[in-house]
Amino acid sequence: MSQTVRLLCASLVGALIFAAAASAAPAPGGPGPDNGYQGSDKTGFVTSTTTDSKVWATVQKEGGLGEVYWPDLATPASRALRFVMRDTRSGAVAAGDVSTRQVDSKSLTFAQTQTGPGRAWTLTATYVTDPARATVLADVRFTARDRKRYAAYALYEPALNDTRTDDTARSAGSDLVATDAASGASALTASPAFTETTNNFQGVADADVIGNAYDSAGPGAVVQAGRLAVDRGGRTTLALGFGDAAASALASARASLQRPFAATLARYAGGWRDYLRGLKRPPRSLTSNDERDLYATSVMVLAASEDKTHRGAYVASPTMPWRWATLVPSGPYHLVWSRDLYQIATGLIAAGDTAGANRALDWLFTTQQKADGSFPQNSKPDGTPVWTGLQMDEVAFPMILAHQLGRTDASTWSHVKRAADFLLSYKDPATGHTAPWSPMERWENQDGYSPATIASEIAGLVCAADIAKANGDDASAAKYLATADDWQSKVKSWTMTTTGPYSSQPYFLRLTKDGNPDSETTTYSTGDGGPSAADQRTVVDPSFLDLVRLGVLPADDPDVVNSEKVVDEQLGFQTARGFFWHRAMFDGYGEFADGRPWDFDQAPDSRTTTGRAWPLLNGERGEAQIATGDGAAAAQQLRAMTNAATPSGMLPEQVWDQNPPSGQPGFEPGTPTLSATPLAWTHAQYLRLAWDLADGAVSEQPAIVAQRYAKTK
Repeated sequence: MSQTVRLLCASLVGALIFAAAASAAPAPGGPGPDNGYQGSDKTGFVTSTTTDSKVWATVQKEGGLGEVYWPDLATPASRALRFVMRDTRSGAVAAGDVSTRQVDSKSLTFAQTQTGPGRAWTLTATYVTDPARATVLADVRFTARDRKRYAAYALYEPALNDTRTDDTARSAGSDLVATDAASGASALTASPAFTETTNNFQGVADADVIGNAYDSAGPGAVVQAGRLAVDRGGRTTLALGFGDAAASALASARASLQRPFAATLARYAGGWRDYLRGLKRPPRSLTSNDERDLYATSVMVLAASEDKTHRGAYVASPTMPWRWATLVPSGPYHLVWSRDLYQIATGLIAAGDTAGANRALDWLFTTQQKADGSFPQNSKPDGTPVWTGLQMDEVAFPMILAHQLGRTDASTWSHVKRAADFLLSYKDPATGHTAPWSPMERWENQDGYSPATIASEIAGLVCAADIAKANGDDASAAKYLATADDWQSKVKSWTMTTTGPYSSQPYFLRLTKDGNPDSETTTYSTGDGGPSAADQRTVVDPSFLDLVRLGVLPADDPDVVNSEKVVDEQLGFQTARGFFWHRAMFDGYGEFADGRPWDFDQAPDSRTTTGRAWPLLNGERGEAQIATGDGAAAAQQLRAMTNAATPSGMLPEQVWDQNPPSGQPGFEPGTPTLSATPLAWTHAQYLRLAWDLADGAVSEQPAIVAQRYAKTK
């Protein structure tokens, strides 16, 4: 039979199937349950380098795609695109064992393979986005020992406009279209075309979804399915397009299928290779292929975290861990935080992307900064505040970033002055005096005197003073320096105890509520399921190292050294992958003992949930070790961070500690938990540590601050 005849027969069969589907009734049983978004332990992050393609996709550890974001990085537009296999003899439906790999270390291209029992079948999907439009592409190869026995299906779960329960789904010929009650549409198409399509509601078993042909479903929490047709080589290409309406979404998806996948892949990968070629060559400190690969992936993850409409707005993570996956609208990780953006920008500077760092600073000052000079806790890429808490390090970091970028122009100075003046106007509510008291510190659930926050404020004021002098405002410069000097002289008296239980020598606390670290009566609730009345002298964390990183204290300060010992004893633990640290004593920001997701509504005490270890803390300890000249120890921190990554190069927020959920496989200490993966802050810290190792110095440290206080040259 000729190829033309085969195609004609396939078209006739398809037409009969589509006609039957078109005559089918709407799906019953709506609106369906709200299942929330997917787990946040992603194994891939996909987007092009172009601004024409305003779509981002995450690769799900359990198989298929997780959330797809469109038209910006704060707005999930789908919940999942996954693949299941149906045994045509038994009717059983299953997904196989899953593995994900990065196809090219110089491109955010990921391939995921699902393998059936006994390798009876294999399905591999390679994911990219179309650089020319808002379409996600999956190049699928399906092989089976008995091709007639197994049928492969794509199951798509739209969540347009960041809502999961108000979409309407329908079949449009051989394509699948979904629209949101408010705005936006998606279209899932395939080449060769789907041979069957159906629409249903969440909560229906996969076997029932694909076993019943409905031409529409919704409004509600809908799921759509298409049976894959493959060519003689077992291949098919799926296109998931987005648009303001069904017609534009279909046009986007169909246009992407007009170009061979190989050509789109080449253009997509070429964009990432061109981006990397425009940066600094990787540092000599990377001594293995896995370190070099992770370095390149880290640079790309940071670049991919930038919104393409509101340039300079880099989100913290394209995920929503734990209870955040159930919120409407979702959040808060895929929002922009001044602190995380500072970390990202300094990582970009280290890698040589000063243009991206400058865009970040421009966005901070012109889009996010408030009229009084402060910054909201977080915001959408367009600058709309979401959480409205005040964190003083988020006010200080943009000033430091401006100085690091050499930005002394009048416009930048006007924004720096507003931020610096805000710091000086803020008062400790208990005393009414100007002081570096913060309503929130960097872990965001406590107020008080935090050594990390105070370090950023001191460094910010010194940097602001230098920019003030460059603009002829000597009076402001003198005022900022006087305050910085005063706070630097008092930071130990505010935050370092001499009577705590962990050492006979002084050590830094996570924070104090009242600026009195030796108080025997001051207690507080640590939050996130921790104790309700912890003696503040018992609550330590490693964030005091910001005093070293930002040049406020020398790395060999005896109190810093002793505090490191305390933190090692209280928060550190050894794994086969390296030595890691919990972020704070009594931290409950993690999973339940049995591995269920954290939810503070279900965590009444410190025994229910456990905060795990944060690999970014390895980077911070490594910077402190570099500051003391111990490059060998810092190299071990880089190795531990490398070991914490997924096999596909994603660095997590947290890794499992030495007490993983009992009786369950897949919880190896030192490997990613169910927290945010990838976390941009961790990737940024990896880049900085790699360059600090190569340079033998903490490149992020403002020299003007260190020369004033840490006595370095």
